[in-house]
Amino acid sequence: MKITVVGGGSTYTPELIEGFARRADVLPVYELVLHDINAERLDVIGGLARRILARHGYPGRLTTTTDLAQAVDGAAAVLVQLRVGGQAARLVDETLPNDFGLLGQETTGPGGFAKALRTVPVVLDIAEEVRRRAQPGAWIVDFTNPVGIVTRALQDAGHRAVGLCNVAIKFQRQLAALLDTDPDRVRLGHAGLNHLSWIRSVTVDGLDRLPDLLTGKTLDELAAQVRLPAGALRDLGAIPSYYLHYFYCTQEEIRTQQAGAHRAEQVLVIEKELLTLYADPALDSKPDLLKQRGGAYYSEAAAALVTSLLTGDGAHHYVNIRNDGLLAGLPDEAVVEVAADVDTAGPHPVPVPPLPPEMLGLIQAVTAYETLTVKAALTGDRTVARRALMANPLVREWGVANALLDALLEANRHHLPRFFRSEAVDA
Repeated sequence: MKITVVGGGSTYTPELIEGFARRADVLPVYELVLHDINAERLDVIGGLARRILARHGYPGRLTTTTDLAQAVDGAAAVLVQLRVGGQAARLVDETLPNDFGLLGQETTGPGGFAKALRTVPVVLDIAEEVRRRAQPGAWIVDFTNPVGIVTRALQDAGHRAVGLCNVAIKFQRQLAALLDTDPDRVRLGHAGLNHLSWIRSVTVDGLDRLPDLLTGKTLDELAAQVRLPAGALRDLGAIPSYYLHYFYCTQEEIRTQQAGAHRAEQVLVIEKELLTLYADPALDSKPDLLKQRGGAYYSEAAAALVTSLLTGDGAHHYVNIRNDGLLAGLPDEAVVEVAADVDTAGPHPVPVPPLPPEMLGLIQAVTAYETLTVKAALTGDRTVARRALMANPLVREWGVANALLDALLEANRHHLPRFFRSEAVDA
C-alpha cells in the first residue's frame, strides 16, 4: 500500500509521519511519499521524517519528490495539505480586509474567500493527476483550507474525496479530560459546516454530559477556549467551534486586528524556528514548538481516517462530506461537517437532529457563499465573485464587496490568472 502526502514540505508533516508510524501494525504501508514544489523545504522535512520512522522501526520506505506524477502513481490514498502562496499570502488574507473595516482571517470571511480562489484550481489539477495515475478508487483526503469549499469542489468534479479538520478531535480530547474519561468513550453531537459547527451533545457510554459541562467552572473553561462569553454558550445550549468567535464577536475581533495582532506574523516566526530545528540531524521526534503551530491532533485524525478508508475498520470520525439530506434545510450538494463511521466504502454519517433557527440560518448563508465561491474560483467571473462576497455574512454590503474584490484580486494577481484574462486578450 502506498500513501502520498501532497504538500509534504509543510511543518505539520512530522506530526503526520508519527501518526502513520504509530499505526504500522494496522495499516500496512510499504511506501510513504512526500511531495512538495519546494525542494529545499522537502529535503529538510524528509530528513526528519526518515529519522522519526527509523526511531519507530517503521518497516516501509519514505520517498520525497517534486514530481507530482511520480508521487501519486499507484497511490491508494493521497492527502492534500498545501498552502498556495505560502504564509506571505496568508498575511495578506489577514490584513487587507482590515483596510475595509472587515475581519481578516485565513479561512473565514474575505481572507478565506481569497484563499479559496487561489486554492481550488490548484487542488483540482492535483486531483486530476490522482485520477489518472493513482489506484482505481483511490481516496483523496483534504486537509487544505478552506476545507469545506475545497472538498465541495473536489466532490462536484466527481473525485472520491473526504475533507478533514482537527477541530472536532481537539474538542473530543479536551472534553474527555474535563470529564476524566478516555477520549474513545466520548461521542460528540458535532454538526454544521467546516469552521462553522456546534457540539450539541457530549455522550459518554450513552449518557449526554453536555448539560453538566455547561455549568460552573467547566462552562467558564469552555467559554475561554472558544473565546466567547459564557452566556453565549448557555443561550445556545451548545459548544460552538472557536471559529464562531469571528461571527459572534466580529467587531471585537476587528478592533483587536486593527491594533496589530495577526496570527500569520506569529506563524512566520514559528515556521522559521521549526525548520531550523528540523534540520538538526540529531532530532528524531517532533519538537514541542510544533504545538504552537496549531493543528493539534491532526496526525491522529488523519492517520486514523486513512486507516479506516483503506482497512474498513468502521471507526468513528468527524469528516466533511456531501450533505445528501443529512442536515435539513441545506441542499444535498452542500458539504457538511459531521460525525460518521468510516469503512472502505467511505463515511456513513450519524443522523443529525434538525438545527435550531440561529444555527441553520447562519450555515444556509455561508453555504450560499461557498457555492458561489467555488463557481467564481473555476470561472474567474468577477460578478459571481462579488455575489459570493455579498452572500458572506462577514462582508454583505455591495459597495464594500465591490472595492474589496478589486483589492483582493490585485493582491493575488499572480495566483488568479482567470480573473485577468480580458487584460491578456486586450494586450
